[in-house]
Amino acid sequence: MTALMSPAAISPVIEAREASPAQRAWRRLLRRRGAMLGLFFVVFFVLMAIFAPLIAPYDPIATSWSAVRKAPSWEYLFGTDEIGRDVLSRIIWGAQASLMAGLVSVSISMALGIPIGLLAAYLGGWTDSLISRFTDAMLAVPFLILAIALSAFLGPSLGNAMIAIGVSAMPVFIRLTRAQVMAVKVEDYIEAARAVGNPHWRIALRHILPNVLPPLIVQATLSIAAAIIAEASLSFLGLGQQPPAPSWGSMLNTAKNYMDNAPWMAVWPGLSIFLLVLSFNLLGDGLRDALDPRQK
Repeated sequence: MTALMSPAAISPVIEAREASPAQRAWRRLLRRRGAMLGLFFVVFFVLMAIFAPLIAPYDPIATSWSAVRKAPSWEYLFGTDEIGRDVLSRIIWGAQASLMAGLVSVSISMALGIPIGLLAAYLGGWTDSLISRFTDAMLAVPFLILAIALSAFLGPSLGNAMIAIGVSAMPVFIRLTRAQVMAVKVEDYIEAARAVGNPHWRIALRHILPNVLPPLIVQATLSIAAAIIAEASLSFLGLGQQPPAPSWGSMLNTAKNYMDNAPWMAVWPGLSIFLLVLSFNLLGDGLRDALDPRQK
């Protein structure tokens, strides 16, 4: 004999059915403390970058020869660098370069990689083979090595560094999009859309693309973290943000010469890179679980 469910037990089931997929994903994300911690720090750094002109205590490029390599104090909370610039102000302004590099680079990767991967998987045949071999050739070169080579070819600047990072990360999105589309295009609802006479472009953009976006969003979040590290590496090598504009990578490059008598010059930019990258990784892991339809 089947037991009857009480109204208190039925209510959550009804609410879960009535909630949209986005609402259910958000509720699953809220239950993950690591993801929410990552989201908090991501929002913190974004706000810091946006309101840098208002919250930075000093001009990030203003020098003071009377305050060279001052230790952290109430006047200079993070200390000063080798020419008397306030490290806290440069950390705040440097967040703009790191976040811009991460967001713009990944946007370039997605804008190039998703259409190419969708085209390869949907058309198949020689088109798929040609694109797949090209992708394999790019993936054979380590990501950071390819970014350094492209950035050196284009010239040292933040804009060229973002282009180099975006192109270097593109094969990951091509491969992921292709794999997802290959799995989705054989589903029954795609066959039904094809049977009723929908054109190929409509099937690809209206029926296939929206159903492969969740894993791409997760990959984009994780790729932002990799792009931030790549931008810091390029700036460390002199191929990214150019002095005197503040960048966490270039600050580390300068700080390596003063590790003995001014270690704070390296601690704060290194800690900032660590926190921001860790935050995006935690958020990406949380999104991966929240956007998985198999999660309950």
